[in-house]
Amino acid sequence: MTHLRARVALHPDFRVGPIDRRLFGSFVEHLGRAVYTGIYEPGHPTADEHGFRRDVAELTHELGVTMLRYPGGNFVSNYVWEDGVGPVEDRKPFLDLAWRTVEPNTVGTDEFLRWAEREGIEPMMAVNLGTRGVAAAAALVEYCNGEAGTRWADLRIANGRAEPYGVRLWCLGNEMDGPWQIGHKDAHEYGKLAAEAGKAMKLVDPSISLVVCGSSSMQMDTFGEWEQTVLSYTYDLVDHISMHAYYEELAGDRASFLGSGTAMDRFIDRVVASADAVGAARRSDKRITISFDEWNVWYLQSRFPGETNLPVQRDAPRIIEDVYSALDAVVVGDLLVTLLNHADRVPVAALAQLVNVIAPIMTEPDGEAWRQPTFHPFATTARLARGEVLDVRVEVPTTPTRAHGDVPLVTAAATHDPATGAVALFLTNRSAEPVDVDVDHLGLSIDLTEGWRMVADHEAAVEGPAHARKVLDACWSAVDVASTTRSSGAGAARTTVTLDPESWTALSGTLSHA
Repeated sequence: MTHLRARVALHPDFRVGPIDRRLFGSFVEHLGRAVYTGIYEPGHPTADEHGFRRDVAELTHELGVTMLRYPGGNFVSNYVWEDGVGPVEDRKPFLDLAWRTVEPNTVGTDEFLRWAEREGIEPMMAVNLGTRGVAAAAALVEYCNGEAGTRWADLRIANGRAEPYGVRLWCLGNEMDGPWQIGHKDAHEYGKLAAEAGKAMKLVDPSISLVVCGSSSMQMDTFGEWEQTVLSYTYDLVDHISMHAYYEELAGDRASFLGSGTAMDRFIDRVVASADAVGAARRSDKRITISFDEWNVWYLQSRFPGETNLPVQRDAPRIIEDVYSALDAVVVGDLLVTLLNHADRVPVAALAQLVNVIAPIMTEPDGEAWRQPTFHPFATTARLARGEVLDVRVEVPTTPTRAHGDVPLVTAAATHDPATGAVALFLTNRSAEPVDVDVDHLGLSIDLTEGWRMVADHEAAVEGPAHARKVLDACWSAVDVASTTRSSGAGAARTTVTLDPESWTALSGTLSHA
């Protein structure tokens, strides 16, 4: 049988840039069951002495998460952080306007930061620039990072935490371009507020890094203009601009869904171009990088009724608990390929979210925790991608799609760790046919020893751990490297990999000079 063919050329002398481990971040928002019965459930059989579920923490480590964004998301734009610190028995529940949920206020800044510290995960904190502003943002930085002898640092100490938390990464609000956002602002209003809040925050702690809000998606009417206007106020102050993007299969358009990584790639290129245009106009040598701090497959249009249609609920309601298929997992793997290939401009990213809410990890109250199909490509990429991303060149046929125009049938990313010689190759076959990929590595020898593959299914996803295990058994498997790859060419300078239809594959081994 004759397969479609693609060619990938790689060499460790040609690099995109080093992999920032914060690329493998995730997100915990006070939304649905992300916090309560997600990461936190006192009385659960695995709960630690602080009430946090050990089963979830262990899966978080297995997932490879390095960083967590908190406390939102839309939630942050109505959040009074001072109400969520101090003795829990003194805290009052309040109505979160973003998700129309009564927030019990049991978990707040201290509980989250202490949990992240115990688990060795870097926190990424967001400040409320929706209903609040400069003073509250600066106070939160002082509370988290200040030394003894000032008002907010002394409050932290009185609440039982003597040492500063040392939070380094801060979001200046969330999706402020979105009309759904509590306290929504236009680009000029937000740009001015973000500049003043960021200035005050850095006066409290000059060592922090700031993320300014970019567009909530490439489909926003203000996209592009928003980035340039906001950065015209904040360029010299901030380090990163945020990007958010979610993808889903619509109206059975499988080809467009499988091509979602191409849409992400174009989105990143356009945001980079907008940021660099502002820098060029300012004659600045500074380069703004991207915090892609919300990305995932989310069936937003086809399954979610919208925030305003949610009834007021309490007790951690089940909101946005998408159940994922192997097809969704292939797309997640392909989106990771795109993020790796932009490692020079995307040092920070967060899969939204970690637990229960459009998440790779699901739980039942007082019950088990399990991995969704999307868990596996993320965990495998986080484990294998080390060192630097190589600048691979891909020659491959394209196919037309309704949503994205022509997209490549195969995508590829490769990483190499010069210290160990470890190499990893990540490949997506978007075609419904097998593809033979010729990987050319002239003058080099590649010894592949491990591989994993997710093959898309054609079944509707079903809620619960039994379905997740069924997908795992049917669609996720170790690769028999010997039968899947073969070497050829002078000095074995070519390795051919056969990819299953609609699949994501990760291969790893060592690379050395032939």
